[in-house]
Amino acid sequence: MTTYKMVHTTALATALAGTLLASAPALAQNFPVTSGQKATAEQVAQTGVPLSELAPNAPDHYTVQRGDTLWAISGLFLKSPWRWPELWGMNLQDIRNPHRIYPGQQLYLDKKDGRATLRTREASADSPPSDTVRVSPRTRFGSLADSALPTLKTHLIEPFLAEPVIVDETTLAQAPRIVATQEERVLLSRGDRAYARGNAAAPLLDEQGKSRDYRVFRNATPLKDPVTGVVLGYEAQYVGKASLVRGESTSEVQNKDGKTQTDIVPATIDIVRAKEEMRVGDRLLPEPERQLLSYMPHAPNNRVEGRIVSVYGSAVTNAAQNQVVVINRGTQDGMESGLVMAILKDGARIVDKTDPAKPQIKLPDERNGLLMVFRPFEKLSYALILEITDGVKIGDRVTNPR
Repeated sequence: MTTYKMVHTTALATALAGTLLASAPALAQNFPVTSGQKATAEQVAQTGVPLSELAPNAPDHYTVQRGDTLWAISGLFLKSPWRWPELWGMNLQDIRNPHRIYPGQQLYLDKKDGRATLRTREASADSPPSDTVRVSPRTRFGSLADSALPTLKTHLIEPFLAEPVIVDETTLAQAPRIVATQEERVLLSRGDRAYARGNAAAPLLDEQGKSRDYRVFRNATPLKDPVTGVVLGYEAQYVGKASLVRGESTSEVQNKDGKTQTDIVPATIDIVRAKEEMRVGDRLLPEPERQLLSYMPHAPNNRVEGRIVSVYGSAVTNAAQNQVVVINRGTQDGMESGLVMAILKDGARIVDKTDPAKPQIKLPDERNGLLMVFRPFEKLSYALILEITDGVKIGDRVTNPR
């Protein structure tokens, strides 16, 4: 049940000293802050941030708006948006909980002795900052649970939390498959009934405690490491959802010769959602539990070197800002949600025409943007392009942002 509170408008910034993070408002307040991030914030709280680290056009004050994200606000004040613990530390006294930030909050930039801090209150022109807050008699009603700002615009990645999936070759081979349709239909859509089978070792059964909902996939595309050529996994194309009505079974009947014959009876499924029309041969994977995640942008603790394996969308050659790519690093390499990395554009190989020997030279790799991992698998990860200067293509390098 949503809780509503009545608060004074001008006291909102103090009463709700907001967070720098949340993507799932209901769970955001429980999202942990690492000891390293807290230490960074506490250090900045003591000394502030050097003016050289501020964004060139950092405003003197800013009012948080609906539609803002942590990424945008951090980028507004700092040169590197993913360095949110420093932004938190700039106002650690007021922002006790770094997991809430709300529309209407006022942020003031204070510059002194070559350092900068943030406040949620504006200091008087002729007096030092004060904790006194002037309260207006106006009131307003708002849903606190639903108003916390997300780290970034989650609609950009929401489909990728539910639709495409990366699986290994064994999982793909053992996944149940659609084997028949009613009335020999070629294509299936929402509301249609079909029949599916698992394999001998794992038939598709209606067992208590097991999920009855399945995602339907097609065209598992091998994802190869652009350097070694090794297949790291298979990306399955999401086409819809199905619900298990009856599990697989067998029946014994007597044939014309009077002998007992065992018939295989496939499972019955109903198509409950269709992104594309389905057909015989499409595969089924159990519907996972719904995950509500908060994305905390942070740099890798260790050295990371990787490559972009694919750009999501078969017709897309170069990826742009807010598009999704797959990189050749996964959980086994330390990948986790929220990890921010720099994208490097390979320097061209050219002939040095100024040298009589005409040697071939390679220009330096140049930073081309930033991406953030949001869904890691064992050997591969989905990542969202946050910033980009030029188009991103398969084979481009990713590395630590500093």
